[in-house]
Amino acid sequence: MIGAHERAQRAFAAYVREPLGQPLPEGIEPRRMKIYAELVYNAFEGFVAGGFPVLKSLLAPERWQALVRDFVAAHECRTPFFLQIGEEFLAFLQAGAAQRHALPGFALELAHYEWVELALDVSEQEVDAPGIDRAGALESGVPVLSALAWPLSYAWPVHRICAAFQPEACDAQPNCLVVYRNRADAVKFLETNPATLRLLGLVRDERLTGRELAARLAVELGQPGVAAIEGAALDTLERLREMDIVAGVRAVATGR
Repeated sequence: MIGAHERAQRAFAAYVREPLGQPLPEGIEPRRMKIYAELVYNAFEGFVAGGFPVLKSLLAPERWQALVRDFVAAHECRTPFFLQIGEEFLAFLQAGAAQRHALPGFALELAHYEWVELALDVSEQEVDAPGIDRAGALESGVPVLSALAWPLSYAWPVHRICAAFQPEACDAQPNCLVVYRNRADAVKFLETNPATLRLLGLVRDERLTGRELAARLAVELGQPGVAAIEGAALDTLERLREMDIVAGVRAVATGR
């Protein structure tokens, strides 16, 4: 059975999350409750706005406020950490809020792209890891993808969307991006192509040497044994290492 104290707590929490739709808790001055409700909303709005600045800039202020108030009132957050509010807001949009609020067709992918930037910015992981040789030979070593490099493919050109460019239809070809944080802790993105994303997918397996990766990619592209394709793949790996997307190489495991 719920006691009086817990009922009071629930009434208080319900009101500060949705002051326009919940009754005022008994025994608390309305002016104080208004202050509490504004503090809660402002805290959430600040974190969401900081994590999704482009999405916010595309919505009229009243639409943005309605979206955030719906998030505060209706979404059940699974984490107590403020740095993870962005992930919760993304889950809220993906669970149907984007449709309820009639957001643009690109909104979900844009929100995901903005969340990735935030997640990489606050991540405690590092580019370097034990056992990685930053300057090792890519051809004979096993290239390693940085833990702070995320290969991504979007139907919409999320990296170009802004107030002046809001497409009404997705692109015919995928938008291939690598969003990453380099050793200088700067979050950047690389616009690339499906072949490079596939190469990074092979790198992620951490089993093949650079030469083997290049040969595998050439086979998948239908041009096995073509030296130009394999050479281009190795050159791409080198450029990716210079950008800190490829962290370095591991030694080839014995007995594989």
